[in-house]
Amino acid sequence: METTETLGLTHFLAQSDTVGKAIFAIMVGMSVASWYFIVAKSLQAMIARRRTARFLESFWNASSLHAVELQLEEHHPGEPFSHLAYHALVSSRHHARHGAGRLNEAGSAAEFLTRSMRRVIDEETASLEWGLTVLASIGSTAPFIGLFGTVWGVYHALVNIGMSGQGSLDQIAGPVGEALIMTGAGLAVAIPAVLAYNAFARSNRLLLAKLDAFAHDLFAFLTTGAHWVGTEADTRSGAVGQAVAGGA
Repeated sequence: METTETLGLTHFLAQSDTVGKAIFAIMVGMSVASWYFIVAKSLQAMIARRRTARFLESFWNASSLHAVELQLEEHHPGEPFSHLAYHALVSSRHHARHGAGRLNEAGSAAEFLTRSMRRVIDEETASLEWGLTVLASIGSTAPFIGLFGTVWGVYHALVNIGMSGQGSLDQIAGPVGEALIMTGAGLAVAIPAVLAYNAFARSNRLLLAKLDAFAHDLFAFLTTGAHWVGTEADTRSGAVGQAVAGGA
C-alpha cells in the first residue's frame, strides 16, 4: 500500500497521461505569462508616473508654450502627457503656418487641433491596454482549465483503480486528492491575474481622466494663443511665438 508521503504533485504528474501533463504545462505557461505582464506593466507604470510628474512640473513652470516645445524637441516625449503636448504644439504650429492644404487638415485650426489631440489620446489608450487582454483571459479561463485537469485526473485515477480491481478507500482517496491539485493550480494562476487586471484597469482610468483634463487646458491655451509668447528674456521663444501668433 502506498504511503501518503509518496503522494503529491510529482507523483500526480508521473501517473498522469499526456493530456494531464499538457494541461499542467498550459497552467505553467499561463502563470509565467501572467507574472510577466504584472511585473512589466508595474515597472512601466512606475516609470511613467515619475516622468509625468517631472514633465507637468516643468510644463506649468515654463514661461511659454514655445519654451515647452523647445524642451520637448530636445528630450523626446516618453510618457502620455509630454507626447500629447508635443503633438498638440506641432499640430497647432503646422496649421497656423500652412493652413488646410490637405483633406486631413480640413476645418478650422481648433477642429484640426481637436482631431490631432484625440488621435494621440487614442494611441495612448491603446498603449495602456497592452497586456490587459492576456490578464483578463488568464483570469477568466485558468480556473476552468484547472477544473478540467481535476476531472481528467479523477477519471484517469478511477480507470486505473477499476482495472487493478482494488477499490479500498485509501486506493481511491490518494489519486482523487492528487487530482484536486489542478483545481488549486488554476485558482493560483487566476487570482493574481484578476487582481492585477483590476488594479491596472483602475490605474488606466485615472490616468486617462487626468490626460483628458490636461488636454482641455492645453486646447484652451493653444486656441487663445495668449501663452505662446514667453518673457522678453526668452528671445527664442519670443521670436517664434510672435510669428506663430501672427500666422494665427
